[in-house]
Amino acid sequence: MRKILLAVFCLCALFVRAQEKPLEMKMDFEEYNPPSSLKVEEHRITKAKFPFIDIHNHQGNMNSADLSGLIKEMDKLNMGVMVNLSGRGFRSSGDHLEKSIDNIKKQFPNRFVLFTNVDFGAIDDPDWTARTVKQLEDDVKRGAKGLKIYKSLGMSNKDSKGRRIHIDDPRIDPVWAKCGQLGIPVLIHAADPKQFWEPIDKNNERWLELKLHPGRRHDTDTVKWETIIAEQHSIFKKHPKTKFINAHLGWFGSDLKKLSQLMEMYPNMYTEIGAVIAELGRQPRAAKAFLTKYQDRVLFGKDSWVPEEYETYFRVLETEDEYFPYHKRYHAFWRMYGIGLPDEILKKIYYKNALNLLPNMDKSGFQR
Repeated sequence: MRKILLAVFCLCALFVRAQEKPLEMKMDFEEYNPPSSLKVEEHRITKAKFPFIDIHNHQGNMNSADLSGLIKEMDKLNMGVMVNLSGRGFRSSGDHLEKSIDNIKKQFPNRFVLFTNVDFGAIDDPDWTARTVKQLEDDVKRGAKGLKIYKSLGMSNKDSKGRRIHIDDPRIDPVWAKCGQLGIPVLIHAADPKQFWEPIDKNNERWLELKLHPGRRHDTDTVKWETIIAEQHSIFKKHPKTKFINAHLGWFGSDLKKLSQLMEMYPNMYTEIGAVIAELGRQPRAAKAFLTKYQDRVLFGKDSWVPEEYETYFRVLETEDEYFPYHKRYHAFWRMYGIGLPDEILKKIYYKNALNLLPNMDKSGFQR
C-alpha cells in the first residue's frame, strides 16, 4: 500500500511540475535590487549626535575657494572639523599648501586642518631625503598637522630606472622618523581591497564594482597585495615613535580578528573607517566588540566628499536599525545593521581620538 501511495505522490508531483511555466524574463545581476519587504523601525540620521572630526577628506581648491558654502554643508552634518588630506593639492603645485593655509586662516581658521604630501618622483636624487625632510619641517611650521601618503606609494610610484618604490624603502625612513619627532601623525593608504587582486569571477565579492570600474582591477599586477601590506606593516614596526593612521581599517574590515592582532602588534597604529562602514555594518556584534576594545584608536573618516552619504555612517554607528542598504550597491550588495555605540565611545570615534592625535587643536567646539 505504501509503495502504491508513493507512486501516486510522485506522479502527482510530476504532473504539477509539468504544468509550471518557466519564467522567461532574464535579468542581469546589477539590475536585480528589490526593495526589502521587512517591516522594522528606521532611524534616518542626517546629523551626527555629536560634533565630529572627519579625519579623511579631500578638497582640491582650498587655496582660493570661498569656504562658506562648504561650512554650511558641514554644519548640516554637525561636522566640527574637516581634515583635508590633499594639502598640496591634487597635483602638488608648489604654493598650494601655503595659499590654502592663508585662505583658511582668513575665513574659518578653526574648521579645517591640512595634511601635507610627499613627492617620491625624484627619490633617486642624492638630496631627495634631506630636501623632503626639510619640506616636511617647513610645512608643519606653516600649519600642516599631519602627512598623508597616497596608495601610489607601493603600487605605481617608480624610480628613475622604472623600479617600484617600496613603502619601506630605507630612503624614506628619515621622513617617517621626522613625523614622530614633530609629533604629527601619518595617515597612510596602502594598496586597495584584496578582492581587486583576486580573479574576477563568480567568487569575487567585489565583482560588480570591478565590472563597473575596470580600472580598479589588479589581478594581473606583478606586485601582490600581501607584499604591499607587508611593506606597510614593516614601517609601523621600524618606527614605533611615529603614530600611523592605517586608512580604511587597513583593508581588514572583513577580518576583525586579524585587524585586532595588528592593533596589538603595533601600538603606534591607529585606524579609521573611511569607505569601509559597510564592512562594520554587516557584522554589528563583532564590530561593536572591536570598536569597544579599541575605542581609543579608531577615528571617524569618510574619504569622498558626498554629504548625503554620511547618513549611512551615522546610522551604523548610532542606531540599532536592522537590515538597511548601503548607499553604493557596487560597494556592498548586502544589507547592514546598526551597532548602537554608547555615547562615550561615539565621542571618542567622532572627535576625542582625533583631538588627542592632531597637534595644537582648538578644542573649544567639542564637549569634554
